[in-house]
Amino acid sequence: MTIRFGLLAFPGVQQLDLTAPYEVFASMDDAEVHLVWKDTSPIASATKLVLQPTTTFAECPPLDVICVPGGVGVNALLEDAAVLGFVREQAIQARFVTSVCTGSLVLGAAGLLKGKKATTHWNALDFLESFGAVVTPGRVVRDGNLFTAGGVTAGIDFGLTIAAALRGREEAEAIQLSLEYAPEPPFHSGLPEKASAEVLARTRQRLAGSRMARQEIIARLTAVRHEPE
Repeated sequence: MTIRFGLLAFPGVQQLDLTAPYEVFASMDDAEVHLVWKDTSPIASATKLVLQPTTTFAECPPLDVICVPGGVGVNALLEDAAVLGFVREQAIQARFVTSVCTGSLVLGAAGLLKGKKATTHWNALDFLESFGAVVTPGRVVRDGNLFTAGGVTAGIDFGLTIAAALRGREEAEAIQLSLEYAPEPPFHSGLPEKASAEVLARTRQRLAGSRMARQEIIARLTAVRHEPE
């Protein structure tokens, strides 16, 4: 039976958030993988790699798995009614509702994280509480049919986790082997608690602009939700 995957492909997406799980999903037998956006014009990722959406919100078929990647472009999505409406509509019938990195904030803005365990990039974990989520750090966190993955490279682990949930461990392990996914990083600074103070400070500075803008947006959304009717 064909399994339909849909990954949001939006301006400013972190391309590895999208392409890592895409590679795993597309490696599954009888998989149909869509890159979904408002139109099918090429879009530029956060690192300027050009991606081509394959279908639109209006033409996208019902999805078995909907996935929202992260990236600086997420900030605009948090207040985009068309995006949030599409995500909510697909989530109603999807087998799995998922995200990678800061894509979980979009699920939160769509009202899909209330009371749910969820994770995101380490630099955005504190924002999850604003959407009613139960903050749960980890590479991949599952709560029922909700799967959220941590920052960027966790998209590979996430993709394999989804493959196992849909087609069994053996299929997932076969894909892992075909990709030769056996990480041995040259440095051990991939988490804040493992990085040096100097590296952590430098990284926080690099991410400060996007974080500040995101903080203002989430504060505005929170204020609107608490306004008296």
